[in-house]
Parts: sequence; C-alpha cells; structure tokens
Amino acid sequence: MSHLAAHARTLLESIDVASLGPRRVGRLAAFDGMMLEATGFVQPMGSSARIADSDGHPVRAEVVGFRGDRALLMALDPDRSLICGARVEPDGYGGGAEVGESLLGRVVDALGQPIDGLGPLGNTQLWPLAGRPGNPMQRARVTETFDVGVRAINALLTVGVGQRIALVAGSGVGKSVLMGQIVAGAAVDVVVVGLVGERSREVTDFLQTKLTGAARARSVVVAVPADHPPVLRIRAAMRATAIAEYFRAQGLRVLLLMDSLTRVAHAQREIGLSLGEPPTMKGYPPSALAIIPRLVERAGVDSRNGGSITAIYTVLADGGDLEDPVVDSARAIVDGHFVMVRTLAEQGVYPAIDIGRSLSRVMSDIVTPQHLAAATAFRRIWSDYEENRDLILMGAYRAGSDPAIDEAIERRPELLAFIRQGQKDSIGFNDSRADLMEGFGL
Repeated sequence: MSHLAAHARTLLESIDVASLGPRRVGRLAAFDGMMLEATGFVQPMGSSARIADSDGHPVRAEVVGFRGDRALLMALDPDRSLICGARVEPDGYGGGAEVGESLLGRVVDALGQPIDGLGPLGNTQLWPLAGRPGNPMQRARVTETFDVGVRAINALLTVGVGQRIALVAGSGVGKSVLMGQIVAGAAVDVVVVGLVGERSREVTDFLQTKLTGAARARSVVVAVPADHPPVLRIRAAMRATAIAEYFRAQGLRVLLLMDSLTRVAHAQREIGLSLGEPPTMKGYPPSALAIIPRLVERAGVDSRNGGSITAIYTVLADGGDLEDPVVDSARAIVDGHFVMVRTLAEQGVYPAIDIGRSLSRVMSDIVTPQHLAAATAFRRIWSDYEENRDLILMGAYRAGSDPAIDEAIERRPELLAFIRQGQKDSIGFNDSRADLMEGFGL
C-alpha cells in the first residue's frame, strides 16, 4: 500500500496546477429560438461546451458565433430543459474527426459515435473536421475513367476518377436506387456515405438493401436524420468528407456519396438566420450557399500520392426547379451534373436520367474520339425528340417533314431501352461503350 501511495504522490507532484491557469466557466444568459447566449464564456468558434440542465445533467453545445461579448451556442440536444444562469463549461475543441481503418464497415453519427450496435471503434486518429488547407497545385487533372456500373452514365456521361458530380433530382424519381447501383458497381477501395437530413427509415433501408456484402465491408456511413439539430447535420457532412480525405491521404481510391447537399444548405440556413444574417434568394443567407464550395472543393485527385475522392452529391430540385439557388450553386462548382426527371420515372425508365439536360465536363478528356462521337450522336437524337415532344404527342407533326425528327421518333424506343437498366444489374464501362458504339457509332 505504501508503494501505491508513493507512486500516487509522485504523479501528483508532477502536475503544476499554477501553470494550468483558471478554468473559464460562463453562465447561460439568454435563449432565442435555437440560439443560446452565454456570458463569460471565451472560447473560439467550433468549440464544444457542456451546459447543466435543470436536473444538473450536462447538455452538449457548440459555439457558432458571437454577439458583443457574449458567445452564441447551439445545443446538440435541443429537447433538454435549460434554465437562465446555468453553468456553461468548455468541453474541448470539437474540430477533429476520428478516422482510421476501424471505421470500415461501421455506421457512426455526427459526433463519431457508433450507432450500429457493433461496439466501440478500434484505434483511431484525429483528422481536421474542416479539412487541411489545400494547395490548388496539388489537385491533379481528371484523366482516368471511373466505372460506376451504370450503362447510361458510363457511355453517355462518363465519370472520371476524382470528378465531382451533382445528382439533381426531385423526390421519388429513384436517386437512392441509382446511388445503390453506383455503390455496387464502382471499382474503389473505400466508399464513404453521408446520409444527412433524410428520413430515419431511409438509413436502415439504404444499409439493408443498397449496402450489403462486400460493399458494406469497405464502406463507412455517417448518418444524421432530419430531426437532428442543424449543427449536427452540418457536422455529419464535414465528418464524412474528413473520413474520405483520410483514406485519400493513404493513396486509396475513394467514392464519397453525400445525400443530400440540399439538406446541408438547409441546416446552414437555419443557423445563419438564427445568427441574424440577411436572407437573399428564397430565404437563403450567404453562408448557406457558401458552405457548398467549402465541401465540394475538398474532393478530387491528390497529385502527391495518387489518392482520389470521386464525389457524388444529391441535390433536391423540388418541382423540377433547376434554378433553385442550391441547385444553381452546386451546378456551378461541380464537374458535371446528372438530372433525373419524373417524366421518365413515370414511364418506368430507370435510372430516370435526362441525357439532354445532363453533362459530364471531363468526358471529352477521358474517352476516345469514337466514343465521344457516338455519345454526341445519341444526344442529338435525344434532343431532336425532346425539342419537338409537344408537337409529336399532340399529333401536330406530319411524318416526312423533317428527317431528323423522323429518326428521333423511330429510334425513341431504342434510346429508352439503352438507358433502362435493372436495379440489380451492373454493366461495366467496356460493355457500356461497346453497346453505344454498336447502336450509335458512326
């Protein structure tokens, strides 16, 4: 016992209490909507805090801004009862994300805690939640094709390794099914999925139907449903991106799926309006649109080690509005966009991708001239039909008036058959290209 006492005394003597300085503790002074105001709490942006609720239990919060000499916080558990004058203590800086091989096959929440019932995570290390400062000269060009296992995309909207894609779709047109097909068919080392702001049921459905077998073992899922506070929804998107960055730093090929970028912008809109930012287009404050490039620009190819993040972000276009501020901002920063439309889904054509309104900006750099010419021929026939759809459906077009329209009408079933693909089917890049060249090659 004397030996233990001596060891304890040695440990205590090694602690210099005077050098630690005072522990700054604030007090809760106001509560306005979702925003908490604390006095005497001097901590940097992004810091975590613990607030004592009415029962004395700690409630986690995050510093999101300042108003004069007061810190503005947002509770991560808004349903807890708080009282004025409650104690606010620092809880460390929350700017790190746990990363490592032990995350593979796991499902975590916005704070990095496992929610799959498989026990605690193994060895992890910290990666900056907001990413490490990047040098644009360290981003390599997109020069290699990326096989997604979907014929319409492989042949007509070819994706490159390190490309950023916006998947623009309304509700109920099959974007989750398409994401599942891409996960199953993609030739990658790691898949990182961020399910942000969606229904809780969709998380379970995605895991049990879209992410099974070998795909599950190489995947990491960060899930935060729509009923969680906006701070957690934003943290989920940043955590998923940080995890993808870590695996890219190991020289691996990573596929990042973010569903959805619109929900992330909505979360930032809630925070921005609560902080008093002026609303602009459709009620979005500047910070809500500024968060989109901050996330998207973190993907790409690392020229130093060859690692890559090929990212696909779903963007909700309610009512098919492609001029929505979030859709417009995302489309301006990504390297391509796939537009899914309800008219094709109603005809039973899946994936319901509107080829004429979709684009891959890197396709001309990564495919052969013959492949590009065949894809251009397909798009020309598709556009001829879509531009004259109303005349054709009303019966106002007279056969023989225009050879191009006649060809578009005749080959319309062939075009739809080329796009149509079964949910469980996976068609590789070489087979997709061969089918395109056979039907539409010059």
